[in-house]
Amino acid sequence: MTSWLTLHSTALTEEDRAGLKEVLARCPELGKSAGHVRDFGEIPSDRLGSTPPAWIDAVDASRLPGLTGFALHPLRDLNAVTAGLTPGLEPGQHRGHREPHQEDQETALRPSRT
Repeated sequence: MTSWLTLHSTALTEEDRAGLKEVLARCPELGKSAGHVRDFGEIPSDRLGSTPPAWIDAVDASRLPGLTGFALHPLRDLNAVTAGLTPGLEPGQHRGHREPHQEDQETALRPSRT
């Protein structure tokens, strides 16, 4: 069941797709969860760095136990998540708000020009 939900649909056999369709028809909540899981899988594979906030909101609105708690984890460091999933950003580059302590740390690490 887990592999049916987490594998890309093109990786499933015809028999697997039929089994998944049957299970999802019997449990609408699982169908919603499956949609969120598929959407989540596309974020890193397609490098959709701007997508996590909308995905988090959609999962939160669905009120599905288990997924709601999982979806809140990226909020702990959303700038890092966004930067890591955005093409063209090098490690250490950020887009968006920087906390004052981050600026202080960068300044402290730069060699002085004396």
